Amino acid sequence: LSGSWNSAISVFSENKSNSTICPDLNDWWEIVYYIVPKYIDTICVIGMLGNVFVLFTYSLHKGPLKAAEIFLMNLAVADLIFLTCLPFWAENIRNEFNWPFGNFLCRSTSTSISLNMYTSIYLLVAVSVDRYLTFVHTLNHRGIRSKTVAKGICLLTWFFGILLSIPTFMFRTVKHFPLWNISACTLDFPTPSWVIAESLVFNIVGFVLPSTAITFLNFSTIRSLQKKARERRALGTKSCKDHKGTKATRLIFTVVLMFLLCWTPYHFFVFLDILYQTEVIKSCFWGEVLNFGEQFCYTLATTNSCINPVIYVFVGKYFRQKALEVFSQFIPRGFPLSWVSFKETSSYFNVFPVRSSLT
Repeated sequence: LSGSWNSAISVFSENKSNSTICPDLNDWWEIVYYIVPKYIDTICVIGMLGNVFVLFTYSLHKGPLKAAEIFLMNLAVADLIFLTCLPFWAENIRNEFNWPFGNFLCRSTSTSISLNMYTSIYLLVAVSVDRYLTFVHTLNHRGIRSKTVAKGICLLTWFFGILLSIPTFMFRTVKHFPLWNISACTLDFPTPSWVIAESLVFNIVGFVLPSTAITFLNFSTIRSLQKKARERRALGTKSCKDHKGTKATRLIFTVVLMFLLCWTPYHFFVFLDILYQTEVIKSCFWGEVLNFGEQFCYTLATTNSCINPVIYVFVGKYFRQKALEVFSQFIPRGFPLSWVSFKETSSYFNVFPVRSSLT
Protein backbone atom coordinates (compact mmCIF):
# COMPACT_ATOMS: atom_id res chain seq x y z
CA LEU A 1 0.00 0.00 0.00
CA SER A 2 2.94 2.29 0.67
CA GLY A 3 3.09 3.44 -2.94
CA SER A 4 0.39 1.64 -4.89
CA TRP A 5 -2.36 4.24 -4.61
CA ASN A 6 0.15 7.05 -5.24
CA SER A 7 1.60 5.41 -8.34
CA ALA A 8 -1.93 4.75 -9.59
CA ILE A 9 -2.78 8.43 -9.27
CA SER A 10 0.47 9.63 -10.87
CA VAL A 11 0.15 7.21 -13.78
CA PHE A 12 -3.55 8.08 -14.18
CA SER A 13 -2.53 11.71 -14.43
CA GLU A 14 0.05 11.02 -17.13
CA ASN A 15 -2.28 8.74 -19.06
CA LYS A 16 -5.09 11.30 -18.92
CA SER A 17 -2.82 13.92 -20.46
CA ASN A 18 -1.87 11.42 -23.18
CA SER A 19 -5.39 10.11 -23.73
CA THR A 20 -4.96 10.16 -27.50
CA ILE A 21 -2.15 7.61 -27.17
CA CYS A 22 -3.09 5.54 -24.12
CA PRO A 23 -5.86 2.94 -24.46
CA ASP A 24 -9.11 3.33 -22.56
CA LEU A 25 -9.10 0.73 -19.77
CA ASN A 26 -12.18 1.86 -17.86
CA ASP A 27 -13.76 -1.59 -18.15
CA TRP A 28 -10.69 -3.15 -16.52
CA TRP A 29 -10.86 -0.67 -13.65
CA GLU A 30 -14.52 -1.54 -13.13
CA ILE A 31 -13.35 -5.11 -12.50
CA VAL A 32 -10.82 -3.81 -9.93
CA TYR A 33 -13.51 -1.74 -8.18
CA TYR A 34 -15.81 -4.76 -8.01
CA ILE A 35 -13.51 -7.71 -7.21
CA VAL A 36 -10.71 -6.29 -5.03
CA PRO A 37 -12.92 -4.83 -2.23
CA LYS A 38 -14.88 -8.07 -1.92
CA TYR A 39 -11.65 -10.07 -1.72
CA ILE A 40 -10.19 -7.72 0.92
CA ASP A 41 -13.39 -7.90 3.00
CA THR A 42 -13.23 -11.71 2.94
CA ILE A 43 -9.56 -11.66 3.95
CA CYS A 44 -10.39 -9.33 6.85
CA VAL A 45 -13.12 -11.56 8.29
CA ILE A 46 -11.07 -14.78 8.03
CA GLY A 47 -7.88 -13.11 9.21
CA MET A 48 -9.39 -11.39 12.23
CA LEU A 49 -11.05 -14.58 13.46
CA GLY A 50 -7.87 -16.59 12.87
CA ASN A 51 -5.47 -14.18 14.55
CA VAL A 52 -7.78 -13.68 17.54
CA PHE A 53 -7.81 -17.49 17.85
CA VAL A 54 -3.97 -17.51 17.82
CA LEU A 55 -3.75 -14.75 20.44
CA PHE A 56 -6.29 -16.50 22.70
CA THR A 57 -4.37 -19.77 22.41
CA TYR A 58 -1.00 -18.25 23.31
CA SER A 59 -2.43 -15.90 26.00
CA LEU A 60 -4.62 -18.43 27.84
CA HIS A 61 -2.25 -21.39 27.69
CA LYS A 62 -0.88 -22.19 31.14
CA GLY A 63 2.56 -23.27 29.98
CA PRO A 64 5.41 -20.78 29.46
CA LEU A 65 5.88 -19.35 25.98
CA LYS A 66 9.10 -20.07 24.10
CA ALA A 67 11.03 -17.28 22.35
CA ALA A 68 9.71 -18.25 18.90
CA GLU A 69 6.13 -18.25 20.20
CA ILE A 70 6.58 -14.73 21.57
CA PHE A 71 7.66 -13.62 18.09
CA LEU A 72 4.69 -15.39 16.46
CA MET A 73 2.31 -13.86 18.99
CA ASN A 74 3.58 -10.38 18.11
CA LEU A 75 3.21 -11.28 14.44
CA ALA A 76 -0.46 -12.06 15.10
CA VAL A 77 -0.87 -8.65 16.77
CA ALA A 78 0.73 -6.92 13.76
CA ASP A 79 -1.57 -8.82 11.40
CA LEU A 80 -4.63 -7.85 13.46
CA ILE A 81 -3.69 -4.15 13.31
CA PHE A 82 -3.22 -4.49 9.56
CA LEU A 83 -6.54 -6.28 9.05
CA THR A 84 -8.42 -3.73 11.16
CA CYS A 85 -7.31 -0.99 8.75
CA LEU A 86 -7.99 -2.84 5.51
CA PRO A 87 -11.82 -2.37 5.37
CA PHE A 88 -11.25 1.38 5.01
CA TRP A 89 -9.09 0.74 1.95
CA ALA A 90 -11.57 -1.73 0.53
CA GLU A 91 -14.23 0.97 0.71
CA ASN A 92 -11.75 3.43 -0.80
CA ILE A 93 -11.29 1.19 -3.86
CA ARG A 94 -15.03 0.52 -4.06
CA ASN A 95 -15.45 4.30 -4.07
CA GLU A 96 -13.00 4.56 -7.01
CA PHE A 97 -10.19 5.99 -4.82
CA ASN A 98 -12.38 8.80 -3.48
CA TRP A 99 -11.50 8.70 0.24
CA PRO A 100 -14.69 9.19 2.33
CA PHE A 101 -13.31 8.93 5.91
CA GLY A 102 -11.48 12.21 6.50
CA ASN A 103 -7.86 13.15 7.08
CA PHE A 104 -7.35 11.50 10.50
CA LEU A 105 -8.32 8.00 9.33
CA CYS A 106 -6.36 8.50 6.11
CA ARG A 107 -3.21 9.19 8.12
CA SER A 108 -3.73 6.70 10.96
CA THR A 109 -4.75 3.69 8.86
CA SER A 110 -1.93 4.29 6.37
CA THR A 111 0.62 4.53 9.18
CA SER A 112 -0.72 1.36 10.82
CA ILE A 113 -0.47 -0.55 7.55
CA SER A 114 3.10 0.69 7.01
CA LEU A 115 3.95 -0.33 10.58
CA ASN A 116 2.66 -3.85 9.95
CA MET A 117 4.77 -4.24 6.80
CA TYR A 118 8.02 -3.41 8.58
CA THR A 119 7.21 -5.14 11.87
CA SER A 120 6.05 -8.41 10.30
CA ILE A 121 9.15 -9.05 8.23
CA TYR A 122 11.57 -8.18 11.05
CA LEU A 123 9.69 -10.45 13.45
CA LEU A 124 10.24 -13.21 10.88
CA VAL A 125 13.94 -12.31 10.88
CA ALA A 126 13.93 -12.68 14.68
CA VAL A 127 12.19 -16.06 14.62
CA SER A 128 14.58 -17.23 11.86
CA VAL A 129 17.54 -16.20 14.03
CA ASP A 130 16.01 -18.18 16.91
CA ARG A 131 15.78 -21.31 14.73
CA TYR A 132 19.32 -20.71 13.43
CA LEU A 133 20.79 -20.49 16.96
CA THR A 134 18.83 -23.57 18.01
CA PHE A 135 20.05 -25.89 15.25
CA VAL A 136 23.23 -24.38 13.78
CA HIS A 137 24.91 -22.85 16.84
CA THR A 138 23.47 -25.01 19.58
CA LEU A 139 25.89 -24.14 22.41
CA ASN A 140 26.14 -21.04 24.64
CA HIS A 141 23.09 -19.28 23.19
CA ARG A 142 20.52 -20.08 25.87
CA GLY A 143 20.74 -16.53 27.25
CA ILE A 144 20.20 -15.00 23.82
CA ARG A 145 17.09 -17.15 23.32
CA SER A 146 15.53 -16.27 26.72
CA LYS A 147 12.00 -14.89 26.98
CA THR A 148 13.26 -11.57 28.34
CA VAL A 149 15.54 -11.08 25.33
CA ALA A 150 12.71 -12.11 22.97
CA LYS A 151 10.38 -9.51 24.49
CA GLY A 152 13.12 -6.88 24.21
CA ILE A 153 13.63 -7.76 20.53
CA CYS A 154 9.88 -7.42 19.93
CA LEU A 155 9.87 -3.96 21.52
CA LEU A 156 12.84 -2.91 19.38
CA THR A 157 11.10 -4.27 16.28
CA TRP A 158 7.93 -2.28 17.01
CA PHE A 159 10.01 0.84 17.67
CA PHE A 160 11.93 0.33 14.41
CA GLY A 161 8.65 -0.12 12.52
CA ILE A 162 7.24 3.08 14.07
CA LEU A 163 10.42 4.97 13.12
CA LEU A 164 10.20 3.84 9.49
CA SER A 165 6.50 4.74 9.38
CA ILE A 166 7.03 8.38 10.42
CA PRO A 167 7.17 9.67 6.78
CA THR A 168 3.80 8.03 6.13
CA PHE A 169 2.33 9.69 9.23
CA MET A 170 3.78 13.08 8.27
CA PHE A 171 2.85 13.18 4.58
CA ARG A 172 -0.33 11.11 4.20
CA THR A 173 -3.24 13.45 3.61
CA VAL A 174 -6.52 13.78 1.75
CA LYS A 175 -5.83 15.74 -1.43
CA HIS A 176 -8.33 16.88 -4.03
CA PHE A 177 -7.70 15.96 -7.69
CA PRO A 178 -9.91 18.18 -9.89
CA LEU A 179 -9.11 16.11 -12.99
CA TRP A 180 -11.27 13.22 -11.68
CA ASN A 181 -13.23 15.21 -9.06
CA ILE A 182 -12.04 12.96 -6.21
CA SER A 183 -10.37 13.53 -2.85
CA ALA A 184 -7.76 10.78 -2.53
CA CYS A 185 -5.78 9.62 0.50
CA THR A 186 -2.30 10.10 -0.90
CA LEU A 187 1.32 10.63 0.10
CA ASP A 188 1.87 14.32 -0.56
CA PHE A 189 5.67 14.62 -0.44
CA PRO A 190 7.36 18.04 -0.82
CA THR A 191 9.43 17.00 -3.86
CA PRO A 192 9.53 14.07 -6.34
CA SER A 193 12.84 12.93 -4.83
CA TRP A 194 10.98 12.13 -1.59
CA VAL A 195 8.77 9.70 -3.49
CA ILE A 196 11.79 7.83 -4.86
CA ALA A 197 13.56 7.85 -1.47
CA GLU A 198 10.50 6.49 0.33
CA SER A 199 10.06 3.72 -2.25
CA LEU A 200 13.76 2.79 -2.00
CA VAL A 201 13.61 2.57 1.80
CA PHE A 202 10.44 0.50 1.62
CA ASN A 203 11.92 -1.80 -1.03
CA ILE A 204 15.44 -2.24 0.41
CA VAL A 205 15.04 -1.83 4.18
CA GLY A 206 11.49 -3.23 4.23
CA PHE A 207 12.10 -6.27 2.05
CA VAL A 208 15.42 -6.92 0.26
CA LEU A 209 17.70 -6.85 3.34
CA PRO A 210 15.43 -8.75 5.75
CA SER A 211 14.34 -11.32 3.15
CA THR A 212 18.01 -11.96 2.28
CA ALA A 213 18.72 -12.55 5.98
CA ILE A 214 15.66 -14.81 6.31
CA THR A 215 16.69 -16.86 3.27
CA PHE A 216 20.28 -17.30 4.51
CA LEU A 217 19.23 -18.22 8.06
CA ASN A 218 16.62 -20.73 6.98
CA PHE A 219 18.80 -22.41 4.36
CA SER A 220 21.57 -22.72 6.98
CA THR A 221 19.08 -24.25 9.40
CA ILE A 222 17.82 -26.70 6.75
CA ARG A 223 21.40 -27.79 5.96
CA SER A 224 22.12 -28.29 9.66
CA LEU A 225 18.98 -30.39 10.14
CA GLN A 226 19.80 -32.50 7.07
CA LYS A 227 23.36 -33.04 8.31
CA LYS A 228 22.13 -34.15 11.75
CA ALA A 229 19.57 -36.47 10.15
CA ARG A 230 22.31 -38.12 8.03
CA GLU A 231 24.50 -38.54 11.11
CA ARG A 232 21.64 -40.13 13.07
CA ARG A 233 20.89 -42.52 10.21
CA ALA A 234 24.58 -43.45 9.98
CA LEU A 235 24.71 -44.18 13.72
CA GLY A 236 21.29 -45.81 13.73
CA THR A 237 20.06 -43.58 16.56
CA LYS A 238 16.99 -41.41 17.06
CA SER A 239 16.67 -38.17 19.01
CA CYS A 240 13.25 -37.19 20.36
CA LYS A 241 14.44 -33.62 20.90
CA ASP A 242 15.67 -33.23 17.33
CA HIS A 243 12.45 -34.77 16.00
CA LYS A 244 10.38 -32.31 18.06
CA GLY A 245 12.56 -29.39 16.94
CA THR A 246 12.25 -30.41 13.30
CA LYS A 247 8.45 -30.35 13.55
CA ALA A 248 8.51 -26.90 15.17
CA THR A 249 10.97 -25.63 12.58
CA ARG A 250 8.74 -26.90 9.76
CA LEU A 251 6.06 -24.51 11.04
CA ILE A 252 8.48 -21.55 10.97
CA PHE A 253 9.67 -22.45 7.46
CA THR A 254 6.08 -22.57 6.20
CA VAL A 255 5.24 -19.16 7.74
CA VAL A 256 8.38 -17.60 6.24
CA LEU A 257 7.81 -19.18 2.82
CA MET A 258 4.22 -17.96 2.61
CA PHE A 259 5.29 -14.45 3.62
CA LEU A 260 7.88 -14.34 0.83
CA LEU A 261 5.46 -15.80 -1.75
CA CYS A 262 2.77 -13.26 -0.85
CA TRP A 263 4.96 -10.15 -0.64
CA THR A 264 7.68 -10.67 -3.29
CA PRO A 265 5.43 -9.83 -6.31
CA TYR A 266 4.32 -6.56 -4.72
CA HIS A 267 7.89 -5.48 -3.91
CA PHE A 268 8.92 -6.37 -7.46
CA PHE A 269 6.32 -3.89 -8.74
CA VAL A 270 7.49 -1.29 -6.21
CA PHE A 271 10.97 -1.69 -7.74
CA LEU A 272 9.51 -1.26 -11.24
CA ASP A 273 7.72 1.86 -9.99
CA ILE A 274 11.08 3.28 -8.84
CA LEU A 275 12.42 2.71 -12.36
CA TYR A 276 9.30 4.40 -13.76
CA GLN A 277 9.64 7.40 -11.43
CA THR A 278 13.28 7.85 -12.47
CA GLU A 279 12.27 7.39 -16.16
CA VAL A 280 14.50 4.36 -16.63
CA ILE A 281 11.36 2.78 -18.05
CA LYS A 282 8.49 4.82 -19.47
CA SER A 283 5.53 4.76 -21.88
CA CYS A 284 1.84 4.08 -21.44
CA PHE A 285 2.43 0.33 -21.51
CA TRP A 286 4.57 0.41 -18.37
CA GLY A 287 2.20 2.84 -16.74
CA GLU A 288 -0.73 0.48 -17.15
CA VAL A 289 1.35 -2.56 -16.13
CA LEU A 290 2.31 -0.76 -12.91
CA ASN A 291 -1.26 0.32 -12.27
CA PHE A 292 -2.80 -3.13 -12.44
CA GLY A 293 0.28 -4.99 -11.21
CA GLU A 294 0.52 -3.08 -7.94
CA GLN A 295 -3.22 -3.29 -7.29
CA PHE A 296 -3.45 -7.06 -7.73
CA CYS A 297 -0.07 -7.86 -6.14
CA TYR A 298 -0.96 -5.83 -3.07
CA THR A 299 -4.24 -7.71 -2.89
CA LEU A 300 -2.23 -10.95 -2.93
CA ALA A 301 0.01 -9.57 -0.16
CA THR A 302 -2.99 -8.96 2.11
CA THR A 303 -3.67 -12.72 2.00
CA ASN A 304 -0.60 -13.32 4.15
CA SER A 305 -2.23 -11.75 7.20
CA CYS A 306 -5.03 -14.32 7.25
CA ILE A 307 -3.04 -17.38 6.22
CA ASN A 308 -0.73 -17.70 9.24
CA PRO A 309 -3.44 -19.03 11.63
CA VAL A 310 -4.33 -21.63 8.98
CA ILE A 311 -0.67 -22.68 8.83
CA TYR A 312 -0.50 -23.01 12.63
CA VAL A 313 -3.51 -25.34 12.68
CA PHE A 314 -2.54 -27.56 9.75
CA VAL A 315 1.27 -27.56 10.11
CA GLY A 316 1.88 -26.79 13.79
CA LYS A 317 1.21 -29.98 15.71
CA TYR A 318 2.22 -28.43 19.05
CA PHE A 319 0.12 -25.33 18.40
CA ARG A 320 -2.89 -27.64 17.92
CA GLN A 321 -2.06 -29.26 21.24
CA LYS A 322 -1.93 -25.89 22.97
CA ALA A 323 -5.24 -24.89 21.36
CA LEU A 324 -6.78 -28.18 22.51
CA GLU A 325 -5.81 -27.56 26.12
CA VAL A 326 -7.07 -23.96 26.09
CA PHE A 327 -10.40 -24.50 24.34
CA SER A 328 -11.26 -27.92 25.79
CA GLN A 329 -12.25 -26.16 29.01
CA PHE A 330 -14.96 -24.28 27.08
CA ILE A 331 -16.25 -27.37 25.23
CA PRO A 332 -18.85 -29.69 26.86
CA ARG A 333 -17.60 -33.13 27.86
CA GLY A 334 -18.14 -35.77 25.21
CA PHE A 335 -17.97 -33.27 22.34
CA PRO A 336 -16.02 -34.90 19.47
CA LEU A 337 -12.73 -33.10 18.77
CA SER A 338 -12.39 -34.50 15.27
CA TRP A 339 -9.76 -31.93 14.20
CA VAL A 340 -7.20 -33.49 16.57
CA SER A 341 -6.23 -37.09 16.09
CA PHE A 342 -6.57 -39.57 18.98
CA LYS A 343 -2.82 -40.11 18.94
CA GLU A 344 -2.15 -36.36 19.38
CA THR A 345 -4.76 -36.10 22.15
CA SER A 346 -3.44 -39.02 24.15
CA SER A 347 0.22 -38.01 23.82
CA TYR A 348 -0.73 -34.46 24.75
CA PHE A 349 -2.41 -35.35 28.04
CA ASN A 350 0.32 -37.85 28.95
CA VAL A 351 3.52 -35.93 28.27
CA PHE A 352 2.60 -32.31 27.58
CA PRO A 353 4.57 -30.82 30.54
CA VAL A 354 7.74 -32.19 28.94
CA ARG A 355 6.86 -31.57 25.27
CA SER A 356 6.32 -27.83 25.03
CA SER A 357 6.20 -26.50 21.48
CA LEU A 358 8.76 -24.60 19.43
CA THR A 359 11.65 -25.62 21.64
